[in-house]
Formats: sequence, structure tokens, C-alpha cells
Amino acid sequence: TTYLDVAGSLSKGRLKAAKKLDRAMATELPPLALDKATFETVLSRRDEDAWSGEGWDKVAFHIATNPGSAAGPLHKVASGGELSRGMLALKVALSQNREPASLIFDEVDSGVGGAVADKVGERLARLAGGAQVIVVTHSPQVAARADHHWLILKRTQGSVSRTTVEELDTAHRREEIARMLAGAKITDEARAAADSLLQAAGT
Repeated sequence: TTYLDVAGSLSKGRLKAAKKLDRAMATELPPLALDKATFETVLSRRDEDAWSGEGWDKVAFHIATNPGSAAGPLHKVASGGELSRGMLALKVALSQNREPASLIFDEVDSGVGGAVADKVGERLARLAGGAQVIVVTHSPQVAARADHHWLILKRTQGSVSRTTVEELDTAHRREEIARMLAGAKITDEARAAADSLLQAAGT
């Protein structure tokens, strides 16, 4: 009886938190070009033999990315780019309950480019106003919005590989963003595009 009481109380608390998270996600998704998406935290009860000290709930995050489409588990329904943006929104929404010292995103912009990548970069920049945000990215639109830019390089000498991290000054940052835009051969057009990105980002 004691377990049922405690697990039931925990489940009620989770349901309340789930509704709060759903409201936060409804705010976070539109700025990431997911304005037609709907998000829902789904709680279901596990089989009794799977109950534990953490209660009897099973929690899943469901999303429908387009009107009229069926909602399903985030990791199964969303495309690569949608999953990246959904996880960014989820991480931001969950961080609202505390004041994080830092947030780390590893290729959260995977599968997106152009205007959508710019929206992701804009959201990350705003998030950095209240916390330290570290982003690993291959997107020039995201990199252009950073306050600081480090280049991570892997070098192999003989049988030994070393990874180095180099902080880029303004000129080298422009070159790196141009390289991200153009590839191996950096052109004057790529440099001009990098300048435009940096100016638009105000960095």
C-alpha cells in the first residue's frame, strides 16, 4: 500500500510536469521552423513486474511534425533535421527549471541548412544570453552567430593522432566560415558570403 501511495503521488507529479513541458515546447518549436509541429509528453504505466524505485511510469516524447499526421515517438517520427531541432527545443525547455552553468550541443544543427540553420543559430545565440553555450557545428550559419570560435583539428603523425583546439581571431574566423561554405578551395565569393553572415549575426 505504501508503494502504491508513493508511486501514485510520483505519477501525479510527473503528469503535472509533463503538461508544463508541453507548454514550453509549444513556445520553443516555432522559432526553429517547426511552427506546425505538436509535441506531447506521454505517460503510461509499466507492467507490474517492471515497477521500481522510480515508480511505475514509462515516459515518451511524441511529436507530429505536420498537421494531420499522426504523432509518434520523437526519435522515430522526426526526420534528421527535425530530430535535431526537436532535441534542441527539448533541451532548452528542460533547462528552464534551473539555471545551467553551461549547455553543450553536439551537431544539434545536423540535417538542416540555409534559413533553418540560421534560425537554429539565432536560438542558440539567445540562449547564450543566460548561460554558457558550447556548440559543435559544421554549419556556417550557426558558427557565424558565436561570440567565440574554436577550430578543432585532428592531426596524424606516424601512428599517433592528436586533436587540437585553436581559438580563431577575426581574420581566421572569416576564413574558416568561408571554408565551411565553399569546401577545400576558398574563393573570394565564399569570403564575401562569410562577411555577410558575420555582419547579419552582428558578430
